[in-house]
Amino acid sequence: MSDIKKAAVIGAGVMGAGIAAHIANAGIPVVLLDIVLIDAANRNAIAEDAIKKMLKTEPAPFMSKRAAKLVTPGNIEDHMDWLADCDWIVEAVIERLDIKQDLYAKIGKVKKPGAVLSSNTSTIPLKNLTDAMDDALVPDFMITHFFNPPRYMRLLEIVASDKTTEEAVDAIHAFCDMRLGKGVIHAKDTPGFVANRIGTYWFQLGLTAALDLDLTVDEADAIGSRPFGIPKSGFFGTLDLVGLDLMPHVAESMLERLPQDDPYRDIHSEPEVVQTMLTNGWIGRKGPGGFYRLDRSDGKRVKESINLRTAAYSPSQKATLESLKASKAGGVRALVEHEDKGGQFAWRLVSQALPYAASLVPEISDTIVDVDAGMKDGYGWTYGPFELADQMGAAWLANKLKADGIETPPMLSLAAEKGGFYRVENGVRQYLTTQGDYVDAVRPDGVLSLLDVKLASESVLKNGSASVWDIGDGVLCFEFTSKMNSLDPDIMALYKKTIKLIKNSESLKALVIYNEGSNFSVGANLGLFLFAANIALWPEIESQIEDGQKTYMSLKQAPFPVVAAPSGMALGGGCEILLHADAVQAHAETYTGLVEVGVGIIPGWGGCKEVLLRLQNHPSLPRGPMPAVAKAFEMIGTAQVAKSALEATEMGLFRDSDAITMNRDRLLADAKTKALSLAENYAPPEEQELVLPGPTGRAAMQLALQDLALKGTATPHDQVVAGGLSEVLTGGDTDMTETLTEKEMLKLERTVFMKLARTGGTLARMEHMLDTGKPLRN
Repeated sequence: MSDIKKAAVIGAGVMGAGIAAHIANAGIPVVLLDIVLIDAANRNAIAEDAIKKMLKTEPAPFMSKRAAKLVTPGNIEDHMDWLADCDWIVEAVIERLDIKQDLYAKIGKVKKPGAVLSSNTSTIPLKNLTDAMDDALVPDFMITHFFNPPRYMRLLEIVASDKTTEEAVDAIHAFCDMRLGKGVIHAKDTPGFVANRIGTYWFQLGLTAALDLDLTVDEADAIGSRPFGIPKSGFFGTLDLVGLDLMPHVAESMLERLPQDDPYRDIHSEPEVVQTMLTNGWIGRKGPGGFYRLDRSDGKRVKESINLRTAAYSPSQKATLESLKASKAGGVRALVEHEDKGGQFAWRLVSQALPYAASLVPEISDTIVDVDAGMKDGYGWTYGPFELADQMGAAWLANKLKADGIETPPMLSLAAEKGGFYRVENGVRQYLTTQGDYVDAVRPDGVLSLLDVKLASESVLKNGSASVWDIGDGVLCFEFTSKMNSLDPDIMALYKKTIKLIKNSESLKALVIYNEGSNFSVGANLGLFLFAANIALWPEIESQIEDGQKTYMSLKQAPFPVVAAPSGMALGGGCEILLHADAVQAHAETYTGLVEVGVGIIPGWGGCKEVLLRLQNHPSLPRGPMPAVAKAFEMIGTAQVAKSALEATEMGLFRDSDAITMNRDRLLADAKTKALSLAENYAPPEEQELVLPGPTGRAAMQLALQDLALKGTATPHDQVVAGGLSEVLTGGDTDMTETLTEKEMLKLERTVFMKLARTGGTLARMEHMLDTGKPLRN
């Protein structure tokens, strides 16, 4: 089939609407259809209301409000003919086989030859969906199972039949990978497919084991989360998030379809506490509470947890189990070997869930790689079940299971005999097959992993906060390795060494700034700054600010191209890196902004200057010095953060020439390609000048600030910080007949930064941020 240029989603519920929104995020027009409500004045009401709701939802299904314009609402009575020119039609209606089959018959009358039809079902087997289907539809039909919310959950499971054409499967795989940013795995037509088969078992096991061992929900969540590399919401926090009311439906579906000897049947139960919660409507965040709730009865917000025995709430208590302390030093193995109830709980999880996962290969998927990927991309695990087993040692795990009289599945026995589920051979990661061979874990075309580079080579340069890697073809990759990728003097020092290395090399020609952490960079290391401030090392602080400015300018003016490739948060100093790069190749889920005012300072490494340079030529702003200044003042003064790379472009933080990568796995390869394209006949940018309004513009800003203060929206220290910001953005004592160089702007930034840094209000904000993680409004 040809490329997917237009799509349709039928079913405008939470999942269907979310799928439509994400297809629109990829820039693809999409039709969203649903039923017509009885006696409805507006026959498209369901689809239209779904779009309106998504525009108000947080986290936002749309990456930009403009993407919503690509979704056309309609209904299945009047607009089925709209499907005739769609290349992909996604069915996401209620989980009833008769309704789905009736809909497929209607779609078959209008679908063009070769267009793909897929179902988002999570409970109905593919063979049942196709039983009564027109033979002409079957070759184009498959299951495409998205996870909720579709924008943020990476996993997409494809389930195809032996009659589905390879062309259709390849087309959807490629589109969902490259355009939707999905981690695509191929699952068998079995109950729960891959991720939900294991995930459902894991959650039921956690509930059952917590009750058996008399753990509190806080203790169970503390054990069953971070020690395993699982999101901190754990078991009960996650059930609150998705809704406890879904639990009986999921269980019913699994019990209906699972083999009679499946271990899930042995652990399934409906505890009295769950029945009480469902009866009372305590279904989680969608209701008044769940396993956790916020008690506001005395005017305060007190987090409470439910007692799994009595269903009574009491204030949440942080888990203090000795086994948790052991896990911090010795990992999962130390956790499961501990004798307290936390260790017993962890061993119950490991001794049942990991053998269960191992017993399902190749029933649910042909490879352990897809199973691990399913749990990481679908449930947010840091490690898949087979990677967890290797952390403890497959042989150790098999021996401990044997000692406890627990049957070891053949795949685990094989891994124990061979030395693990994964290994590294000649710098290449390999995985164990069901035949007992190790084969290379091959990356798809267009994927370059820094992890693979590290397995096969040594770093070019390195210190305690950063590393530099050769990623081939004359391109180096600069990686932050500090805590949360915060920026410190070591990073600046390695930048200088890297610039010098490339300058003096005949073979090196470009630099990519990239890492594979959860966040690109959260900005400057605030703890180091506050330490220096508390002992009055003001000259040292100013020296570091100046050093950072010079380093960033060296990157900007280097005789080779610098491409920044962010993903996740790029805040404060992290955002300033992006602003100084020749180009940005951003992952779609990049959240960036200059947020320094939250800790009482202004951007000090050239952020103010670079935002002004970007905005003075922005097509959405009028000409003249004041519009760009006013926009920058609003953006920086309110610590605006773009909630996607698309939003960053709309705000003016990214240029139209910057690019977006939807799939995180493809980001480094895309950034390298961009760097190589820029390296041809590269010349560094010429230094620019700014024309700014000076005191006249600053007076106008002060009037606006006074108005905010009178309304109570600007605190006393807000006014101090905003006053300093306005001084920089308007150019200090300049006027519109003069120009300011970049160096003069940097000096002004530095002067105002240091003035604010010495104030008690700013130091209080920094201390509060470090202590609580939240801004102080003083």
